[in-house]
Amino acid sequence: MSIQLIQQAICYMEEHIYDDINYTDVAKSIHMSGYNFHRTFSFIAGMTANEYIRNRRLTLAAQELQTTDISVIDVAYKYGYESPESFSKAFSRFHGSTPRQAKQKGTKLHLFNPLAIKITLEGGSIMDYRMEHKESQQFLALVRALPNEITSDDNDHSIPDFWTECYEKNLIEPMQALRPEGKRDMYGLCSPLKDSETHFDYGIGIMLDEDTDQKELERFIKNGCSIWKTEPADYAVFKCFGSDSSCLGETWNKFFNEFAPQTGYMQTDDTDFEIYFENGESGLFCELWVPVKKN
Repeated sequence: MSIQLIQQAICYMEEHIYDDINYTDVAKSIHMSGYNFHRTFSFIAGMTANEYIRNRRLTLAAQELQTTDISVIDVAYKYGYESPESFSKAFSRFHGSTPRQAKQKGTKLHLFNPLAIKITLEGGSIMDYRMEHKESQQFLALVRALPNEITSDDNDHSIPDFWTECYEKNLIEPMQALRPEGKRDMYGLCSPLKDSETHFDYGIGIMLDEDTDQKELERFIKNGCSIWKTEPADYAVFKCFGSDSSCLGETWNKFFNEFAPQTGYMQTDDTDFEIYFENGESGLFCELWVPVKKN
């Protein structure tokens, strides 16, 4: 997503701040999927579009309560809340004071100004990548559904904890044993977020191809594994160097803040994945494969 599209999205939210909108409406206004817009906006702005809309509404509501004679119930409905009670709870969490207190002079309130995209001089560092095309692929994977919200929470450890759990339960090595030595790379598979779903799937698994022991697959499927299929796609591939998953998060940040705006590529609604090599180069944590197309 380009900087221009981000600014268009912000303008749309400001122009429709009193309307019943959420991030999916904003995504449609700039002709993007909800999934891609949600992730890109969150990485660039440091918050979701829904959070931006909520913070702006609560800021404007406080200003109206302090400067006009509008009632609490009227301002609650004006800013999209179903009841004065739900408005008061959200208002108090944001401002630290109630709507009725906001009507009194001297009450401390929070101000959340509109975002404005500014061009700053940054970068200047080399970000290595390569482009790859892959036809349809299949994987054997342990799959877990995770809440969409964790994709914009830098402090969430659900995915690393899932890996730890699988290792502690000795679920990884038996899968790897289905592959010949030297080809026992592990994959972290991530399904796209869907506007109609509250969760996405994350899978930990191995490649299924002619080198995989097909005779044992049925046993693994009966024990809880799934077959994960991907569609043909083009990928931007990045090497993540570091000792833990923080380098992966840093690479995602660079993808959205540097790679996508500069190259014109945007993420597609396909599986993205990490490859954890059996015999990787020194210091390499994983490779990140992001499905992309030209914007």
